[in-house]
This record gives sequence, C-alpha cells and structure tokens, in this order.
Amino acid sequence: MAAVSPQPPTAHPQPSFLATRRGKLTLALLCAVAFLDFVDASIVNIALPSIRHSLHFSVASLVWVPSGYLLTYGGFMLLGGRAADLLGRRRVLVAGTVLLGLSSLVGGFAGSSAVLIGARLAQGAGAAMMLPAALSILTTTFKEGKDRHTAIGVWGGVGGLASAVGVLLGGLLTEGPGWRWVLFVNPVACVFVLAGIFAMLSGERHRAQLANFDILGAILATVGMLGLVYTLVKAPTVGWGSTRTIVELAAAFALLVAFVVNEQRKANPLLPLSIFRIKGLAAANVTQLIALAGMLAMFFILTLYMQTVLHYSPIQTGLSYLPLCFGVGIAAGISSQLIPRIGTRPVIVAGALIASAGLYYLSRIPVHGSYIGNLLPGMMIFSIGLGAVFVGVTTAANAGVPADKAGLAASLLNASQQLGGALGLAVLTAIATSRTHTLLATHASQADALTHGFARALLVAAVFLLAAAAIAIRTTNARDEAAEPAADALPTPSPG
Repeated sequence: MAAVSPQPPTAHPQPSFLATRRGKLTLALLCAVAFLDFVDASIVNIALPSIRHSLHFSVASLVWVPSGYLLTYGGFMLLGGRAADLLGRRRVLVAGTVLLGLSSLVGGFAGSSAVLIGARLAQGAGAAMMLPAALSILTTTFKEGKDRHTAIGVWGGVGGLASAVGVLLGGLLTEGPGWRWVLFVNPVACVFVLAGIFAMLSGERHRAQLANFDILGAILATVGMLGLVYTLVKAPTVGWGSTRTIVELAAAFALLVAFVVNEQRKANPLLPLSIFRIKGLAAANVTQLIALAGMLAMFFILTLYMQTVLHYSPIQTGLSYLPLCFGVGIAAGISSQLIPRIGTRPVIVAGALIASAGLYYLSRIPVHGSYIGNLLPGMMIFSIGLGAVFVGVTTAANAGVPADKAGLAASLLNASQQLGGALGLAVLTAIATSRTHTLLATHASQADALTHGFARALLVAAVFLLAAAAIAIRTTNARDEAAEPAADALPTPSPG
C-alpha cells in the first residue's frame, strides 16, 4: 500500500479582533477621538453672532474663531502624524487630548477676543496631534480585511457625521446654556477619552531619539503649511490679487519646496517621499482636498443663508441639519458594505457625483425659500455623497501603507482635509461676497443680493465635487485583502 503523505496542518484564520468586546470598545474610543476633533471645526459656526456680541469682535476678526482652528489643525498635522510614528502613538494621542481639553477650558472662560482666538489656535494644535495618532492606531490594530473595512467605514461615517452634528450641537448649546458651552463640552469629553486611552490602548517603548528627528524638515513643513492656510484664510479680506497675498503665497510655496528638497537629502526624513510610490495614495489625498473644499464650506454658507435670509434662530438652524446627520450615517454604513464587493473607486466617484448633485440643487435657493421644498431634498442628496466619499477616501488612502508609516499616511489625509476646508472657505466666501457686492451696487435688496451670492458659491462647490470625482478615478480600487498594507507581514506593533 502506498504511503500516505502527511497533510500539512490547516491554518486557522486569525480571529476577528473587532468581534471581541475589547475590539468594539477600542473602535468606539478611536471614533470618539475623531468625532471630537471634527466636530470642533463646525460647532462654533452658529455661535458666531453670540460670540461677536459678547466679546466685541470686529467683523474682520470674527473669521478667526472658525479659521484659527483650521490654521493650526492643518499646519501641525504632518508634524503630529510623524511624531506619532516616531515617539509613540498613545503618547502623542494623550498629549493632544490634554492640550485640546485645557485650551477649550481657557476658551470657554475667555473674556476677550484675543484669548478666544488663542484658545482656538491651541485647540487646532491639539487636534493635529490626536487625529493622525488615532487613525494610525486604527489601521494597525484592525488588520483583517473585513475588520479593516468595517472599522474604517465607521471612522469615515463618524468624520462625515461630525461636521453636521457640530452645527446641530452649536445651535442647541448657543440657544440653551449659552455659547461658552460650545467650548465647555470639550474638557468633559476629553476626561472620558483619556480614561479610555489608558484603559484600552497599550503603552509603547520610546521609539526615536531627538538626534534622529528631522528638526529642519519639521520647521519647514509646519511654517510652510501655517503660512499657506493663513494666506488662504486672509485672502478674501485682503484681496486675492493684492501684493500681500501674492507675496505670502509665494513665501509659503517656497518653504514647502525647500521642505521637499530637504526630505530628499535626509537619512531620516519627516516625510519619506517613498510613501507616494504607494499606488493611488496621492490621488486619494488630492481627491480629499478638492472634495472637502466644496463639502465643508457648504455648512458655513447654508448656515449663513438660514440665519441671515430665512431668519432662522440658532436652534432652528441646528435642527435643520438633523436629517442630514441620519443620511450621512446610513450612507457610511452602506458604503462600508459595498467596498468589499466593488472596491473604493466606484464608491468615491459615485459619492462625489451624488454630493455634487445635492449642491447643485441647493444652489437654486430662492429669497423666500422653504425648508421642505428648497433645503431638505438637496441636503439629503448631499448627505449620501458625503458619507460615501468619507468612507471611500479614508479606505483608499490607507490601502497598502506599511504599519510604520500609518501615522504619516493619516496625517497626509487629514492635512488634505484641513487644507481643503480652508481653501473652500476662502474661495467660496470670496465668490459669495463678490456676487453680493455686485448686486448691492445695482440697488438690489439685501436679501436678494445675499441669496444670489450664496447660490453662486454653492454652484462652484458643486463643480469642486465634479472635479473630485474625476480625480478619484486615479485612486486605488481597494477591496478585501487587496486593501491590506504590505506591513501585514511585519511584526505587529503595539497599538500605542
């Protein structure tokens, strides 16, 4: 009788971490970090009139309440992400959470405009440390194909949802206990987040010596990013064609070019340029930047329309976004289930086209508009696209990224988001203001001039989303195990 060769032992699939209680709690904690950071970008918008009256802001300086957060959030994002990779993700996450909580407390007690703006700048710096650290922990903790897609789907849904919930919470808090509670809720939330971090996330060994840290690269990147976002924020007020704007943009780009040259020559660069060899990563980040330029500005413009033209109260304005919140959550859930079947590219392209259609519908707002007829349909269409884009881009931008570069990839994606938000706010506000001033010069009514200005800006935002859909065709079509990073074969790092 012929000898039967022994069969190799059957490899047992690695059990799903997400299916465990600890896995679910870890995902909930990381999503809470994302929610806290994203919601702070929009929660102050409805409170702006109350803040202006209370702290005697000038019209020109009031823009720094929302924009100050975007300035340092985008400016320090790359530094925060690389620090998380080199110095320890849990360590950087804790430091950022403490900074966000303390600066929010200072802002809540602010007695002057300068103190509040300073607090918002510090909040952005704290968020720039928190978000890339949290996203890199997520992508190195949930490693199985299904786990990864589900986790990133939830994360992306929370990101899209937070922008809408921020407006809702801002209205409820402003008309309820007062605008200061828009800031006071953060320290309470940070205490719970810190407790969760120490309970759920492992610590880490010291990962890098200061001598190996690219200090020059950090300075060039941070100052260049801060200069770019600052110029974009100020351009509508100073003038896009003014000498000051041109010089500041040229200086910011020169610093960023110097940063790239420095990174090519460094043995241990802050931004290893080899990361852009990962297929589709650059396209995913550009898609995020262009898409968010149209999406985030929509909340600002539509809020102004509801309050200045339709004369909605803060709480009415906030509640108007409630259906949109549900739409984003549903779209994110559906998108995360579609990605393993059809991949990220169709989800992103379809999401951007749907969001563009929603913005086009909203661009037809009339002076005497109604919520049911003129706002709700467009907002619901937009919400479906918003949820799909957030989930699809987040998945595509993390596909194929080695574990030791997870923080860097996360910071690039979120820097793209913040730059897009600042760019969209600057460009679309300038377009709306220009159209309004032109109509006022022809003796149009205030309401008519404002409405046409907002409508023009929303139409351009719709064009931004069409451009994002075109760029998304170049992203990687990640799905199932194809989306797993190459570092899966490497030893699993501590999720700290």
